Amino acid sequence: MMGLGSAIGAGLFLGTGVGIQVAGPAVLLAYIAAGIIVVMVMQMLGEMAAARPSSGSFSTYAKQAFGHWAGFTLGWLYWFMLVMVMGAEMTGAAAIMGAWFGVDPWIPALVAVVFFAVVNFAQVRGFGEFEFWFAFIKVAVIIGFLIIGAALIFGLLPGHTFVGTSTLRGDHGFMPNGWPGMAAGLLAVAFAFGGIELVTIAAAESEDPGRNIATAVRAVIWRISVFYLGSVLVITFLLPYDQLGDAQTAAESPFTAVLSMANMPGVVGFMEAVIVLALLSAFNAQIYGTSRLVHNLALDRDAPKVFAVTSRDSVPVNAVILSMVFAFASVGLQYWNPEGLLTFLLNAVGGCLIVVWIMITASYLKLHPELEANGEISAVRMWGWPWLAWVTMLALWGLVALMLFDAGARAQVVAVVVVVAVLIILSVFTKMSHGRVTSRP
Repeated sequence: MMGLGSAIGAGLFLGTGVGIQVAGPAVLLAYIAAGIIVVMVMQMLGEMAAARPSSGSFSTYAKQAFGHWAGFTLGWLYWFMLVMVMGAEMTGAAAIMGAWFGVDPWIPALVAVVFFAVVNFAQVRGFGEFEFWFAFIKVAVIIGFLIIGAALIFGLLPGHTFVGTSTLRGDHGFMPNGWPGMAAGLLAVAFAFGGIELVTIAAAESEDPGRNIATAVRAVIWRISVFYLGSVLVITFLLPYDQLGDAQTAAESPFTAVLSMANMPGVVGFMEAVIVLALLSAFNAQIYGTSRLVHNLALDRDAPKVFAVTSRDSVPVNAVILSMVFAFASVGLQYWNPEGLLTFLLNAVGGCLIVVWIMITASYLKLHPELEANGEISAVRMWGWPWLAWVTMLALWGLVALMLFDAGARAQVVAVVVVVAVLIILSVFTKMSHGRVTSRP
């Protein structure tokens, strides 16, 4: 549920129309291609995580594979990415809540951050229970959307007739903008599944990490695939692609448009509530993820040792405080509220994510023979060694090539190259670890 909570955010409810607009109904192929890449990456990460559970997850495996610089860089890069996403999510949620109550956005943002501070200082079990129900509501909404969408497609609701594939094929066919549109669509949706990596961080803190990582990885892969592909399939069956685009409000969301076809009362307000819930749930999951990464980095002496401190309930309190400081900083951004804030915060996210995926794949290629030789591979095993891993690596570098040929995405590549270079330089100046710090209350 934490993987779902992080991956199902405003991007699904507001951003789905972007890929559909540029690729047409063929965006389904783009989602399938992106989904296959993510399944491969998650299976490789799952194999390593089930064999060697660690709340540092992919940063730990990068360090084991390539040394100190790789673990340091990947851990702080992902932390940096999640902090940016946290700010973006609170920006979106606070704007909607501010409009509800007629107050400045920074006020509901402050209330939300204080609330999540309390949640994240609680025992891990309580946090997990809270996030489970948070994510469960989002999942229930998407399932309801899929059922209503299917009923509309097959003409099962009063006043509606069988739609068939007329809208899906449209006046310009399945791929109206050709292969260039398909490539642009792939770039638009490639990082839609980002965030499910958190599942291995969370599962490492569970009572039986090896078994629970296997269960979580399998579950999150097919659930995310069904929810994303199912939602996009319903939208492309019912709405003409040229009427869609980047939705800025709940009223413009393709989800709202589909539910309006079913004559649901108060659909805009309902979708606003769902979007706020999705944003806050993802915000909460990312506070968890950032705090655990920093805690693990501190244990490896790649972050100040003060962040290795844990409470009696095994909560890394100082690492949570650091995450909350940046969460409060996002509240300050609500008060300042510069134009284009959301776009700015999200700009480098895709670039960071593809670096993480490439490093997961590279770490797997390096560590798998060692895991095999030591008999460490347990409940999760990547398929088709080594060919599928190399195909995945080529696909990821293909996405980088697409980004370089796209004027809008090129800035992301440049930004993330600068960030990675700075982190690698910083790793050189950090004290090399000679054993882990022991967590202490």
